[in-house]
Amino acid sequence: MLPASNRLRRSDDFRRAVRSGRRAGRRAVVLHLLVRGSQGDDAANHVEAEPARVGFVVNKAVGNAVLRNRVHRRLRAVLAARLPDLPAGSLTVVRALPSSSTASYDELAADVDGALRRLLGQS
Repeated sequence: MLPASNRLRRSDDFRRAVRSGRRAGRRAVVLHLLVRGSQGDDAANHVEAEPARVGFVVNKAVGNAVLRNRVHRRLRAVLAARLPDLPAGSLTVVRALPSSSTASYDELAADVDGALRRLLGQS
């Protein structure tokens, strides 16, 4: 479960991450990552104190409510385990694609890991 301090809740934050962040897509998910804190020194120090926040978008193309909730729970568990890998103050939006409804937990985790590696510049 994601702690409340690590959840994206405001639509402005979702919009900012999707429009201004970097994007990496895989078979079942698309990740948008906005690393904040590149403005000035004071802003960077303030962002360092903020935790990384994550939000999810699972729309009706994924399936009925039961499937959408299952995908959302699985993605939430995957990202909760990867919170320490995310930069402090970053905004991450995970968008589930229709193929995520048939993907196993391990497949979702592999897709998220691959997208995160690309976004964070790791090989």
